[in-house]
Amino acid sequence: MDERMQSCCFSGHRVVAHADLPDIRRRLRETLQGLYLGGVRQFYAGGALGFDTLAAQEVLALREVHPDVRLVLALPCPAQNAGWRDGDAALYEYIRAHADEVVCVSDRYTPDCMFARNRYMADRSCVCVCYLRRVRGGTAYTVHYAARNGVKIINLAQ
Repeated sequence: MDERMQSCCFSGHRVVAHADLPDIRRRLRETLQGLYLGGVRQFYAGGALGFDTLAAQEVLALREVHPDVRLVLALPCPAQNAGWRDGDAALYEYIRAHADEVVCVSDRYTPDCMFARNRYMADRSCVCVCYLRRVRGGTAYTVHYAARNGVKIINLAQ
């Protein structure tokens, strides 16, 4: 089977309303379990704050039950977490250390490296699980790019 058909990427806003977190986490967990039962084994997370972090945490939890699950952390550049608060940086480092693979799409920050990271993930996936609430911005760009390229979209914000 084509690796793309066994892969999922994530895209979502950096800010998820605190009141929405329990529901989003539950829906994410259920969605990942369904994708796993459908044959998806590899999950691409972008390493950003907010939804990316939540998704990566849920993939790591899924891997506890299903050891054949792989988390690929696709980063825009090596210094993505520069300037983050200590708690956020520590969680990022934990996820990075527990990922099965870490890929940097650029060796340094460039104005396009975030978009390049998002295209990298979408190009390798058959489904994109997202948290999209706005029609503009990086998440909207990624979801529209993925949809134009035949990637199934599951929006947990709807």
